[in-house]
Amino acid sequence: MARHQHRGTARPASQRQLRVAELVRHALCEMLARGEVHDPVLEGHLVTIPEVRMTADLRLATIYVMPLGGRDQAQVLAAFERNKRYLRGEIAHRVNLKFAPDIRFLIDERFDEAERIAKLLRTPAVRRDLKHGEEGDEGDA
Repeated sequence: MARHQHRGTARPASQRQLRVAELVRHALCEMLARGEVHDPVLEGHLVTIPEVRMTADLRLATIYVMPLGGRDQAQVLAAFERNKRYLRGEIAHRVNLKFAPDIRFLIDERFDEAERIAKLLRTPAVRRDLKHGEEGDEGDA
């Protein structure tokens, strides 16, 4: 199983952090799927929760969210912030932990980064370099 690293740190997440993060993610996804969060913005958007990251002491959960198609990101983030207290209480109830973790929401920017890299790979300069690299490999064999 791959160990994920927290953004900005060199320490990989422990198995416990990964397990608790996944439990928090599942609890939140279940609440959204069942329509248990009564907010017009969240009810009007399909939201993906691709990842949750827990601090080592399990007191802070960083929840990465992405509305379908990437539209209305600011409004969706604001809706999560408005409902933070309710969500924290529900997560604490559904995930059996000694302390209810504080939660914060961030937009998941991996999709944007992946698109940026894909665009770079399609540029003529990169295609030319890749083509030259392939020709050089054939001569070495």
